[in-house]
Amino acid sequence: MEPAAVSSLATAAAIAIGAIAPALAIGMIGSKGLEAIGRNPEAAGKISGPMILAIAFAEAISIYALVIALIIKFVA
Repeated sequence: MEPAAVSSLATAAAIAIGAIAPALAIGMIGSKGLEAIGRNPEAAGKISGPMILAIAFAEAISIYALVIALIIKFVA
């Protein structure tokens, strides 16, 4: 294989794997958060803040994967 093809495949793999895991995590966080709010609506304020923070941390992982993919694409 040519080096350019390997670089392209590595870039695609890095962003694919780096996007799937945080997407699943965000879905699970949202699901469990809404389930908790459904069980105890009075605690919605206490649940929403940490839930949004956890979603932001999970989203940061996908941004790191994007940075790694760009480094692979343009440096390697």
